[in-house]
Amino acid sequence: MANRENVFLRKDGRFEARYRKGRDNNGKLIYGYCYGKTYEEAWEKARWLQLQEPPDTSMSLEERRESTFAHYCNSWLISNRRRLKESSNAKYLADIKNHILPFFGKRFLWEITSEEMDMFIQLLLYEKKLSPKTVRNILALFHSIYVYAGRRSGRKLPELEIIYPKQQKKSIRILDEGEEQRLMMFLAREMDLCKFGVYLALRTGIRIGEVCALRWMDISLETHTISISQTAQRIQSPDPGNKSKTQVVIGAPKTESSYRIIPLMPDLAALYARFASRDASAFVLTGTRQCMEPRKLQRRLKDYMTQCQISSVHFHTLRHTFATRCIEAGFDVKTLSEILGHSNISVTLNQYVHPNLEQKRENMSRLKTVIHV
Repeated sequence: MANRENVFLRKDGRFEARYRKGRDNNGKLIYGYCYGKTYEEAWEKARWLQLQEPPDTSMSLEERRESTFAHYCNSWLISNRRRLKESSNAKYLADIKNHILPFFGKRFLWEITSEEMDMFIQLLLYEKKLSPKTVRNILALFHSIYVYAGRRSGRKLPELEIIYPKQQKKSIRILDEGEEQRLMMFLAREMDLCKFGVYLALRTGIRIGEVCALRWMDISLETHTISISQTAQRIQSPDPGNKSKTQVVIGAPKTESSYRIIPLMPDLAALYARFASRDASAFVLTGTRQCMEPRKLQRRLKDYMTQCQISSVHFHTLRHTFATRCIEAGFDVKTLSEILGHSNISVTLNQYVHPNLEQKRENMSRLKTVIHV
């Protein structure tokens, strides 16, 4: 039984793994073999032995260092730092540090093979148990750095075959009408700023980070609108002295389309008049200039749902529920897409617009009959 990693299950029950030992005088790869009682043991041995390949002594220490993938990872981060958001920089840095460097960091650019890419993908999926979406993001980052390295090094690097894992479409959780009514009644009782924020999300579809970053100045009774221009996120801290290792930052929203203005419904306008702070710079959820971090709001929502006896809900469920109610109310998709801040209308169509059999039958009946039997 073989797979793309070149790890085989032998007839004697052991696993056999092939690894690259070096090259012969003609430059052809030479392979070695090692064994283990488990798939993981054989793979780990092969990986460790492959990294022991002796360096090219014709190159200086500095040349060897500057030819490693680690060198170009660092160079890529530096060259892209200014054009990327702080949260994106933190995400890429974490993916490089935690996944890419441990596997490829010591490898010379021209030594990386499609076979190694397969091993890397299998490691991410089955050893680290990352989701296909996360693995796809890591592979896209790797490819971007690899192309950059080829351009900067002036070398014609091997064309790698990268097989991106397929993403399975997940079913989205939506509150049914009964659950939604229970939640709204719960929020209405003894409503405070945090409950107001949850209700706001349920009635506008704004994301958890956008709720946390919302200030009173972003809500206008004159125009009856809510302006979304920032989001709050907890990201990896660039400061090594930060004991918590992460920090909450307020920055630009997810995409350019996420900058948007949402009309304010009468019930939200009335609640705004009731809770609005005199300090326009204060955050809606706290009433102060200190924002509530998304994790705390998520915990609050979980507590609310427990009290309402509603299960399997996270904050994005409120957004899904809002969007679904809009479709049911007859919103045109373009309008809904802009209210949700989607990057394009196809995202909205694929996520929320699913005609049922009766709708399909009704549309088919509009076609003219050509052959009368």
